[in-house]
Amino acid sequence: MRFEAVPEVSASDASAAVDAGALLLDVREDFEWERGHAPQALHIAMSEIGQRVEELPADRTIVCVCHIGGRSAMVVDALNRGGWQAVNIVGGMEAWAAAGLPVVDGDGHPGVIV
Repeated sequence: MRFEAVPEVSASDASAAVDAGALLLDVREDFEWERGHAPQALHIAMSEIGQRVEELPADRTIVCVCHIGGRSAMVVDALNRGGWQAVNIVGGMEAWAAAGLPVVDGDGHPGVIV
């Protein structure tokens, strides 16, 4: 699912944005996170965003990611309508891993995206 109005970035551009100070927000479920995630990401499952939105900074760009980009696009849409500045990673964590960017499991060891 794609939202025409949702701003998108490549995994490489997302990594550069995070290095420059953006927040990487992983909205996948716990079991997905545990198997593999970007080491610098904040994890808030999509189903918990409404209850935990106060944890998100209003003064930084939020780069959202899920498995392939559908769920995170929905979160980006909601965040942008709520006043945050958010962008979606095209291709999600699959694209992140394919770009050779780091992926760790819940224990900090090399992770996988499945």
